[in-house]
Amino acid sequence: MSEPVACEVIVLGLGPGGQMLATKLAEAGVDTVGVEMHLVGGECPFYGCTPTKLLIRASHLIGAVGLADRLAGPATVTPEWSRPASRVTEEATKGWTDDANAEAVQKAGVRLVRGHGRLTAPGVVEVDGVSYVASQGVVLNTGTEPLVLPIDGLSDTPYWTNRDIVQVTELPRSLAIIGGGPIGCELAQAISRFGVEVTIIEAADRLLAVEEPETSTLLTKIFEEQGIAVHTGVEISRVSYDDGFTITAGDLTIEAERLLVAAGRSNNITDIGLDAVGLDPEAPVVETDERMRAGDKLWAIGDITGKGRFTHVSDYQAEVALGDLLGEAGPLADYRAVSRVTFTEPEVGSVGLTEEQATKQGLDVRTGFADITESARGWLDGAGNEGHIKLVADASTGLLVGATVAGPTGGDLIALLTLAVHAKVPPATVRRMHFAFPTYHGAVMTALDDLGL
Repeated sequence: MSEPVACEVIVLGLGPGGQMLATKLAEAGVDTVGVEMHLVGGECPFYGCTPTKLLIRASHLIGAVGLADRLAGPATVTPEWSRPASRVTEEATKGWTDDANAEAVQKAGVRLVRGHGRLTAPGVVEVDGVSYVASQGVVLNTGTEPLVLPIDGLSDTPYWTNRDIVQVTELPRSLAIIGGGPIGCELAQAISRFGVEVTIIEAADRLLAVEEPETSTLLTKIFEEQGIAVHTGVEISRVSYDDGFTITAGDLTIEAERLLVAAGRSNNITDIGLDAVGLDPEAPVVETDERMRAGDKLWAIGDITGKGRFTHVSDYQAEVALGDLLGEAGPLADYRAVSRVTFTEPEVGSVGLTEEQATKQGLDVRTGFADITESARGWLDGAGNEGHIKLVADASTGLLVGATVAGPTGGDLIALLTLAVHAKVPPATVRRMHFAFPTYHGAVMTALDDLGL
């Protein structure tokens, strides 16, 4: 075995948060080793956020043409998957190469090590027979993999995951999607607009089961109007493939040329040596404190902490860990106001607790609701204006604890309500703000009036 390599901090996994953390540590003068076994940048820029949203953007333009007849006159479009597919390859992912990201971290001073890293002791990571010894410690950021479902026959078929769909250059005639969460819903609508017959199969009793039920109902209605078949409350018993897929669930049989499995993700923590530092490799997540500490000489950030599988959460945690590693007093990690967006049309932006979650926590729940179509901007926009705003408050404190905006620009509108939850701004203070007219913020005011706090 080679001689041990000394350093100050090791970042194991250079997904978004890890890449940011390693870069900022090196720029601050910390001798930093970054270990990555796949692509520097992680899932988000190569297989997740960036390429999928590029495909979704193209589909939104197709959808807009479909609405034009009601407002501006006849319009047509001939969808060509090759256009967004080539942008994914050439512009977004550069052919799934990480040269630019790797160069950036190395330019900052990070020592980049390619390979599978495993903890062998506190502060020690082994990569391909070489031990890297960090005097200060190790930061885990090992991310997730597409969840492998224990469905009879599935593993013997050539099914797709999100990593496959973003590399597809030619679409099938029909596509079945297992999973009605954010990824499944986003891709279902996007791909259907390119002329593919799409069917969603979801085990829960509704689409976007973590969101408000009103939002699930709205999205299901719109999907079905757009020709997307939706099956919820379905337990799949078998999947088979013979020049096409057959999905069996009780009396329901679905056939499709291709199958996309978008039913969640699993944490990459079983094979990184957690047992060597006293942690359980079979645990669902790596538990951390409010400074992202997970143990002796150990920090963890990103998906594996279980605080939300979002790039913005990983980046946020990286900033908290950075402050702790640099010995700077800073704010502790706070997850009351984690926002999330599902980029369907209508776009779904949410923050904090749903009504059901708040009720289960024993809060004195009060809600406010507004139909976006009844706002001035909703009426002006007409076609494509369906949506709503739902506010969730704790009446005992008079503060918002959650909100959902389902509708046009829902992912942007939620920022205002995220600030209110995060900064504990009383609803009455938000209501007294000046909102430009006519914008969708008018519906926010209506929801605040309905809330009555």
